[in-house]
Amino acid sequence: MDAISPAILLLNLPPSALGGMDLLSFTTTPKFKGIKNIPSGLHFVFVGSTSTLSVRHGVWIKVNAPSSSSPPDFFIRKWDSSSEELIAETDVTTLLQQRANLGKIWRDNLTPYRQSASQDTTAVEDSNRWVQLTDCISESLLTRVLDADTETWTLTSSSSAKQDFDEIPGLSASDLTGNERELHLLSVDLRKTWRQGATGRERTEAAQDRSWALADLTTRFCNDDMNQIIGELQFCFAMVLTLNNYSCLEQWRRILDLILTCVSAVTTHPSFFVRALATVKLQLQHGQDVETGLFDLSDDGATFLKSLLLRFKKALDRLPGSAHADVIDELDDLLAYTQETLGWQIQQGSFARTGMLSLEDGEEVEMDNTAFDEDDEAGEYAPTIVELSAEQMELLGIESIQQVMNGNKTPNLRDRIQKDQTDAGRDGYQYEVQSDEESEKGLPAFDEDEEEELDLEDMDARY
Repeated sequence: MDAISPAILLLNLPPSALGGMDLLSFTTTPKFKGIKNIPSGLHFVFVGSTSTLSVRHGVWIKVNAPSSSSPPDFFIRKWDSSSEELIAETDVTTLLQQRANLGKIWRDNLTPYRQSASQDTTAVEDSNRWVQLTDCISESLLTRVLDADTETWTLTSSSSAKQDFDEIPGLSASDLTGNERELHLLSVDLRKTWRQGATGRERTEAAQDRSWALADLTTRFCNDDMNQIIGELQFCFAMVLTLNNYSCLEQWRRILDLILTCVSAVTTHPSFFVRALATVKLQLQHGQDVETGLFDLSDDGATFLKSLLLRFKKALDRLPGSAHADVIDELDDLLAYTQETLGWQIQQGSFARTGMLSLEDGEEVEMDNTAFDEDDEAGEYAPTIVELSAEQMELLGIESIQQVMNGNKTPNLRDRIQKDQTDAGRDGYQYEVQSDEESEKGLPAFDEDEEEELDLEDMDARY
């Protein structure tokens, strides 16, 4: 028998269940009881009751480096068929029996973490890729996210962060019981990315450049360690890859949306953005491995990420100096990969749109339209006109058009009308509507379009 090394024993697995560790997944057999020769570091073991799209349960384990003063780590978990989850084996008799039979189990029932690692280059590369995909995930991060100690770093496909309860039909906090605990992910709120008390231009700039929000998140939740943000990005992707966890996918999107809309922070923390872009590139290389279509990396299905990358590229091009040169190089490598491997068409200043257009006579013509740019406010970027309710208008201090037409105008609006009238001369206006009351008062008539424009200008002046 080869030398004993770190291993995990998985008991009572159902037949033909889905089993996996890190990037390795397989269908279990009656003979299978676990995995041996596990390298040191953090690893994720997961099981599903069937090999199809069943709810999956997983546990993170930490394997310590081999030491002559202590035996190798040996984990024992069993499948609880009633709750369909992996739990720690606590029965003393069972633990003693399994350790007594370890020699036979080791030889006949455990599969190696690497299949003939000295000869199988692919197995070694997969092991190294797992390390690269999770190198910023730490014990403290797992303890924070899973709100648990090292014995219960567990979660399932249905585990969710509080901010995503409303996004998952039929799921609420009361549904998370036992090991299916709530995920305590970073509180990324993209609707408010400015400091408390900020007004006017400061809020506008903070909404366009979210560097303040990134710094605030790092200070409040990460003890000024920006690697924790990369670590959570890696954690979320790993849980989508292995468990198909929807809440982790949403958090992955939120973190990317935050990082790739920062501008000034690029010059102060270039190494962070280099690391983030390298992480995204590595994750995209494994995006096709995600089941259920959660990751659609086709040219048409990746609009969210393509839009972010294009905006980030344009923002970097406008930055002065060379402090962010490494960030530009890393982004160019990422964009080159997406074009060559994924077939994405990301062009500076426009989005390429292609497709077949059917004409009235039945003829089909291939169309290639690159005319729409996000700064042009055209196409999908065109502004949306929203009709305000009476309550909303009252909150904004806007009086109804009818009140204005009846002469109950705000002072600012009345002053502006009279000033324009004085400057241009009473006959300089072409009025279409004039009420009897206005005629008696000698006020000039005006059309509704002009009134709405003046009203909006007045609101801009006050806010």
